[in-house]
Amino acid sequence: MATELSEAWELFETGDSQGSMRVLRSAADRLPPAETAPLVARLAEDAGFEDLAQASTALAAGPGQADRLYAYGYACVERGIDAVAVPALREALRLVQAPPTTTARTGLFRRRPKPQAAQQPGLRQVLLELVSALEGCERHTEALAVLREHDARLGDWPDRYLTVYNALMAGRIPLAREVYQGLSAPEGVWAGPAQRVGRMLERARALPPVDDQDLRGWHYVLTGGLLTTLSPHGFDQGMTGRWAYLQDDFGLCRYGLERLRTVLAATGREPASVGLLADRGSRALGLAAAQLLGVPAAPYRPGAAGVLVVAYDLNECDPAEVAQLNERAQGQLLFEHATCWTDPPAVTADVSTLLGQIVSAPWEPGLRCGEDGEPQEAEPDRRSAEELAGAVLAASPTAPEGDGRTPPDTDDVLTAFAARAVGWPAAGPRDGVRSAGPVRSSRFA
Repeated sequence: MATELSEAWELFETGDSQGSMRVLRSAADRLPPAETAPLVARLAEDAGFEDLAQASTALAAGPGQADRLYAYGYACVERGIDAVAVPALREALRLVQAPPTTTARTGLFRRRPKPQAAQQPGLRQVLLELVSALEGCERHTEALAVLREHDARLGDWPDRYLTVYNALMAGRIPLAREVYQGLSAPEGVWAGPAQRVGRMLERARALPPVDDQDLRGWHYVLTGGLLTTLSPHGFDQGMTGRWAYLQDDFGLCRYGLERLRTVLAATGREPASVGLLADRGSRALGLAAAQLLGVPAAPYRPGAAGVLVVAYDLNECDPAEVAQLNERAQGQLLFEHATCWTDPPAVTADVSTLLGQIVSAPWEPGLRCGEDGEPQEAEPDRRSAEELAGAVLAASPTAPEGDGRTPPDTDDVLTAFAARAVGWPAAGPRDGVRSAGPVRSSRFA
């Protein structure tokens, strides 16, 4: 423990605050919160996070006090360092006794008051904040265990709703369904989250995932979207169908459009037109899709029915345009080629070609194979969207070769899955799902 904390201090003192925080995140469960608090205070001061600096300083001065542990954990969650919050909140939970009423951040919704200074927190208050921190780390099995252990002290909203959500994210569909069916009718702000987990359970009943490696099945259950390809690399070595890093090319873009066409055919969908988003990559892919499908293309207009909206990467699109796609018009579909699974976009696509952590588009600078087969640094492709669309259409639509360990994923496999996806495309708002769910994949730090 001392070695890890010393390493974090050394990185901080040499000016590497990000490296220092990475060490703290990875070692947080092995380090006493009061011992890490002085370093967290220094990091917070440098970042201008006065609330976290104050909470950290208070904990360092008074370790073992539930109110200070809770305030510190709360501030850590607020500033996005959930892993550092977890051990402090676990210790606070051990210390508290009384159960006052409050509300905590949830996996699908957030509404909660700020803690009062020098106020002894109650069990339920600390419990829900601990669940919030565990959800932020995608430690859903642990969050579920904490909730089940204290079930007798919980109410329905949001408490047992959190049990449903974390059971789903942990792959415990029967338990999620059992608890969901016992919930009272939601009121006010909880109606939306209740409907959303209800739709997840409906999809799980219609098309149950095979196991915790069924990436396409779980992607459908949790997001309502159809994933058309699996990464052919490292399936049984930690990736499970997702990409960590991908240097994309025009051939894979064309292949993604062909797989989109397979889904449309399997589900009987015939878009009337393609909606073009403003960024160059999305416009290029949209123009190529329109020509491939034989339909007209025009700039995307919110509310237009029967339109296939095409995005290369929603995280690179205009946030205002993306927000307009949260609720789809009648017959409207959203296709995204490269969906980030570690930082999901604000809205969920109806169809995604692939799930990647870092994807470099074919027109961006990056490494390319030269004529001798050796990697070379490539300059950005500055051609217009129209010219890039031509390059996509001219490319051979072939899936990238892999190591042969990924399960077969032919057009017939995709067609069969899409045809069985009852209720696709999903109804209701399409907020992004922040968790990777039960299917785990290795990720870059």
